Amino acid sequence: MRRRDFTIGLLLAAGVPTVWAQKGAAQHRVAIVRPAGPVTVISATGIRFYQAFFAELRRLGDVEGQNLSVERYSGEGRPDGFADLARAVVNRKPDVIVAISGEIAQAIRAANDAIPIVLIGGGDLVRAGLVTSLARPGGNLTGVTVNEGNEIFGKRLQILKEAIPSVSRVAYLDLRTYWDGDAPSLLKQSGQLHISLIPMLLGESTPSAYQRVFSETAHDLPDAITVSNRADLTAYDQLVVDLVNRSGLPAIYPVLDYVEVGGLMAYASDLCELAQRTATDVHEILGGTKPGEIPIYQPTKYELVINLKAAKTLGLTIPRDCRRSH
Repeated sequence: MRRRDFTIGLLLAAGVPTVWAQKGAAQHRVAIVRPAGPVTVISATGIRFYQAFFAELRRLGDVEGQNLSVERYSGEGRPDGFADLARAVVNRKPDVIVAISGEIAQAIRAANDAIPIVLIGGGDLVRAGLVTSLARPGGNLTGVTVNEGNEIFGKRLQILKEAIPSVSRVAYLDLRTYWDGDAPSLLKQSGQLHISLIPMLLGESTPSAYQRVFSETAHDLPDAITVSNRADLTAYDQLVVDLVNRSGLPAIYPVLDYVEVGGLMAYASDLCELAQRTATDVHEILGGTKPGEIPIYQPTKYELVINLKAAKTLGLTIPRDCRRSH
């Protein structure tokens, strides 16, 4: 794949994050915007989500390099730059923008109310004003919501407690930007399980920020770690798992990919299914369907996956009751 020099030069001059695009005589142009991490994984041979996304597009007849052109963007883990990134993407005037987080979708929606947006991310879309309802979104946005609510957060803590009954202090890894709004409900959920929640807050989703926050949190002596479901963090799943494992602490994750790269356990929906749903929405919009007429999809099935090799390395014996389907 070759970089498009004009696009890169334009974005660097504007002072916004990274973009990578592939040339090709295509009928449709799709922009994919992730909040953090490298853009090179946004491909048919990249991480699992994008493998499933591009495979489904191909099955539906949308093939990159033939009738489809794809531009890739990353917010590089810096929320304060999302607005500039959104304006840069909108100025390129793609046919569809795929937003890989609720925060990215909000920034793009603020910069544009015409170009169709397909979202995969969390948050309350109705409360955020992005859609009228999940059944009939209206406007220029549709997609997949993984707005799991605090019940899922509490469920993950409950599973962690079942697996390791001695756990009483759990560090929670998230971006500082979102902690104040989420803290009351998260602290309530953890308190009901007699767990003290230790905020483990990142200023931005970058490798150096992860290194720093793990070093700082070591002094708080948590018994275990849980991780926010934000796409900003999932972009660095391997780094997060490596740092958690290096700490010697058990952890429960919100996405199955963390377990695939060596994490202990995850309670999550299937990202491959969500990727396929996202691709279907893109295909329908390219075919002429208005995004506001496509219902927002919500996953209903969650799986508990435990990495027994990781458990053995940590010296843990996972109770059989905890291994049952949740």
